[in-house]
Amino acid sequence: MIGKYLAERFSWITFYILLHLFIIFVAYLDSAIPLRPILYIVFLSLLMFSMFLIFRYKKETYFYKSLEAREDNLDITNIAEPESPFEKIIENCIINQTELLKRSAATGQMTLEQEKDELLSWIHEVKTPLTAMHLMIDRLDDELLKSHLTYEWLRIHLLLDQQLHQRRMPFIENDLYIEKTDLETIIFDEIKTLRSWCIQKRIGFDIQLDVTEVLSDAKWLAFIMRQLLTNSIKYSENSDIMIYSHERAGQTVLEVQDSGRGIDPKDLTRIFDKGFTSTTNHRDSAATGMGLYLTKNAAEPLFISINVKSELGTGTTVTLTFPKRNDFVNITSM
Repeated sequence: MIGKYLAERFSWITFYILLHLFIIFVAYLDSAIPLRPILYIVFLSLLMFSMFLIFRYKKETYFYKSLEAREDNLDITNIAEPESPFEKIIENCIINQTELLKRSAATGQMTLEQEKDELLSWIHEVKTPLTAMHLMIDRLDDELLKSHLTYEWLRIHLLLDQQLHQRRMPFIENDLYIEKTDLETIIFDEIKTLRSWCIQKRIGFDIQLDVTEVLSDAKWLAFIMRQLLTNSIKYSENSDIMIYSHERAGQTVLEVQDSGRGIDPKDLTRIFDKGFTSTTNHRDSAATGMGLYLTKNAAEPLFISINVKSELGTGTTVTLTFPKRNDFVNITSM
């Protein structure tokens, strides 16, 4: 701050020094003016000027130091009280800009909330004709047509479900209910929902659950499993998806292993990024890049860690490690 203060006052300091040099120069040229007393006066003047700068430094920089130390937010209560007219101008500008930003932020937040509510309402309204459509598809006698229509219906259903959970994600903490959750029920329900897709792609399941109960939120855990199974089915064909659960170091571990196309090693660090699809399959228009991103975001509040191992062309294994019972003290206290 000292350097900035001297740079700010550089022109004044330079003018003051040049003025005294000019006085000395005049005294030097005019023999009628005694040079030594002039030098003495100049010395005292410069000494007093230096003391004045030191005194003014603290006073003039106090307000600006408070601005520099201020956090980048809309809170202006920690700004020092302005003393000079220029400082008051700066304070008024900051207050006006802050109020404008607060109003803009409030308006933007209100608009986003309204759009979110409208979208959620639309999703719920669309679910009604989708349910009716599913009942009509079930009445079809043509099995081939029924299979194709069921698959397309399932794609729409999964996209709507993903969108619904994406909109709820920012408020997931308000929606959690931790209880003993039956893994077998959740897994089989999700497989049943995806059955038509599995039949079309000739995919089976090998399920071995040594641990069948975990402490979690049933609704969000079902969403996580839905995303993992959807990914495994989407990128597999004519193979089995293996689902295992076991206990490791007092924690329940659930593994979902497929024999699909796998993930390129250079993509593994980016698969949970929003919108990331693949660097090896640019023409894959079916991928949205949202499944694993939402899965990660849903797992974090549940203290579920996700680990992915994969080999390109061999398959992918996703491991869910559930927290210990004591870890849920943090959740129940929210």
